[in-house]
Order: sequence, then structure tokens, then C-alpha cells
Amino acid sequence: MQKLKQLKHHGKIALAVLLSSMLLACSSTDDEEDESIKVAELTDIQELFEPKVIWEKSVGDGVGHYFSRIKPFSAYGKIFSASRDGELIALNAETGDTVWSIDLSDVNDETGFFDNKKSALVSGGPIAAINKVFVGTENGEIFAFDAETGEMSWSNKVKGEIIARPAFDSGILVVNSASGVLKAFNATDGEELWKIDQDVPPLSLRGISAPTISGGGVILGSSSGDLTVYMLEKGQQGWTAPLGEATGSTELERVVDVDAEPVVYGDKVYAVSSRGNLAAVDIRNGRTLWKRQYSSYRQISIDGNTIYLTNVKGHVFAIDRINGLEKWSNLSLTNRGVTGPAVIDDFVVVGDFEGYLHWISRESGEIVARHEVDGSGIHATPTVNENILYSQSRDGDLQAIKTP
Repeated sequence: MQKLKQLKHHGKIALAVLLSSMLLACSSTDDEEDESIKVAELTDIQELFEPKVIWEKSVGDGVGHYFSRIKPFSAYGKIFSASRDGELIALNAETGDTVWSIDLSDVNDETGFFDNKKSALVSGGPIAAINKVFVGTENGEIFAFDAETGEMSWSNKVKGEIIARPAFDSGILVVNSASGVLKAFNATDGEELWKIDQDVPPLSLRGISAPTISGGGVILGSSSGDLTVYMLEKGQQGWTAPLGEATGSTELERVVDVDAEPVVYGDKVYAVSSRGNLAAVDIRNGRTLWKRQYSSYRQISIDGNTIYLTNVKGHVFAIDRINGLEKWSNLSLTNRGVTGPAVIDDFVVVGDFEGYLHWISRESGEIVARHEVDGSGIHATPTVNENILYSQSRDGDLQAIKTP
């Protein structure tokens, strides 16, 4: 199913249009099911190996049915993760033992014994750097905690919801919000350094691009379908490269958000639009080197000369990084809410809405192993570190998994 749309001024109308179109498609005939929305059933595969769960941990109630990209982050020998209602946790990466855990819904310890718990609405992050853990919320709050103890270092505010993870480089933390505000903070003390107000179209997807920092520039996708760079030190705008192609006759059909976090590899940056193109752009001047017609709002991955991508239909592709030519495609997971691809060893791993992880051969594109994490489903791209894959389900079930 497509990602839930977000309207700044006409949300209910857009949702009604979307639901109506889906209902019409579903009821076109009594005998036929519209192929465009039919969910692929899992078929038997010839498994090459059985993935091994090293440890398992519950992270609160997870994200539930909400659109949230919360995923584990690995740093300092720990795994940091969170739940939407506010549990932020640090785990020993080898054993899964809890190092520390805090409740962001009552970070100032103001809630009384008889008060109802109020969700912290965590959605952006976590990430870790300079021995701190950073996390943002839909209330526009950004927090920094000591990575060793969980003690809060500082907090600040951003206008709008923080629903994408921040980015860090050279002592600066950059946060992008759903209202179009891009703000930079001194990562040590939380002092605001600069702010940019970006234009936001009236209709956009329920998601925003996480910033990528490279070579002194902050690279960011926009709801207008562009890729733009801002100078990290002062926030001045540099080049802009268009990726999305608004071709429909309605506002809904003309949504072209670049929601997937751009990926820098060498002197090039790769990004994809939710309705438009996958493109390679020269990071020095913004010149587009090649474009290919792929549509995605999921995280892309690059390893060597290959780009791995999941499109809006749940099809998985391997694409030559040099020229954009397709190497292989796997169409067996159509409409299964497939996550972005994570690369581990000789495989690409994606999750789906039923909570399965699928190991796909990087050479052939065939599914060679499968593992069920949790029936609640997997929404965020798995995390890979030191040959271990970490995946968190919608219900908060976090597993560390080894590929034999």
C-alpha cells in the first residue's frame, strides 16, 4: 500500500481522494482483483542458510501503526534505539543487555503517580556522535544525551515535526523538519547556529528527507522534488538539481517528494524521488550525470559499483552506479510494504509488512533465505554493523541477527 499522504492545509480532502480511488480499484468487478494493489503471497524458496538470532530485546511499544523511520543505530559498542511513546534505550551490542534506558515522555520528571503517560512522539533518530545520542520528536524537540550514562546534555526546539533523523559532522548537528525548517546546532551545547526556511508545497508525502553531510555541504531532498546543497558552516544555499517530474493532472498525482536520504559515494551523490527519477549528481556543481525512471521513498544503499533500491511497488533492483543500467530486479514482494535494502556480505536484506526479513543474492537477485521477526511488520530499513543485522518491528521487537 502507498505511504499515507500528508496535507498542510487540505489533509482530509487528500485522504478522501486516496481512499476513494483505492475503493474504486478494489470494487471494479466481483471476480477480479486489481493487479496494481494485489499483495504478493510468499512462495516457497530454496533456503541456502538459516539466519541466527543472537539476542532479542523489546523496545517499549515500538512505533505501532504510525509512519515512523525509527531504527537502531550502532556506535561505541552499543545499539541505540527508541519507541514512539518515548523509551530511549542503549544496549550492549554483543549481548543485548541494557546499558541504560530513559523515558522521554517525562524527561524532566514532572509526571505524577496518578497522571496518564503522554507520548513523546519520537520519530527522528536516534543517531550518535561525539559520545552523545541525538533524537527528535514530532513536537519539534531535539534532545542530546550522554552516550555512556543517558544523562541529558541539552535540548532545543525546531518549528514543525522532526520525522527524519538528524545528521552530524564537524561538531554541527543539522535537523530537517516537516514544516520546511532546516536548522543547525552546535552539537556540544545545543546553541543554534543558523536556520533556513524552505518552501513546502500544499500536498506532500508523510515523510521528509534526512540530511546528508559531506565535504562541508548539507545535502537535502525537498518536497518539491529537488536535491539541494547548503553550506554547513553558515547555511548558504548552493546548487539545486531537479529529480521529480510532476506529470499528473491532480495535486495528488503531482507529488514528487525526495524523501529518501541522499547517499554520497566519492564525488557523486545519489538520490531518488517518490515519483520521478533515480539520479547521479556531481557533488561539486550539482550537474546531473544520469537519470533513470525509478520511484521510491525508501532508503537506498550502495556497495561498490551497485545501487540497491526498493521502488514504491516493493520491487527490489540492483543498478549500476556508473551508468544507471539495471543489473537485475526482483518482483516477488509486490505491495508487501518492503523496506529499503540493507547490504550484508553477499546479500541484500529487506523487511516487509508481515514482519519477514528476506535475504536476496546480490549476484542473482533471488531470495535465498527468510526469517520472521514479528508479525506486526517491519517498516524501517535494517541496520548493519560488523556483519550483524539489527531489525526492529513495529511492536518494538529488536533482534540482532547473524548471517551464517
